[in-house]
Amino acid sequence: MAVTIYFFPQAEMQADIDNCTKPILDALGALIYMDDKQVERIVVQKFEPERPLEIREEPTESLATALAAEVPIVYIKVATDLNGR
Repeated sequence: MAVTIYFFPQAEMQADIDNCTKPILDALGALIYMDDKQVERIVVQKFEPERPLEIREEPTESLATALAAEVPIVYIKVATDLNGR
């Protein structure tokens, strides 16, 4: 499995993204997969207001909603394809 996590904070993040990632992966284990050993690829990135996300392809509906939000958002995508598709 491949997990993509994008953080869209309203301001500069005070927490390190590696510390924010573990609780998310643990929570997904209770809902999405049996064991986090199934996760073979993780992509994590933060997009603070001064460094916005550049999208080369048409975003999914969920990602478009996250991009349009005016509150902090965490976008999470789980895929069985290791390329994140």
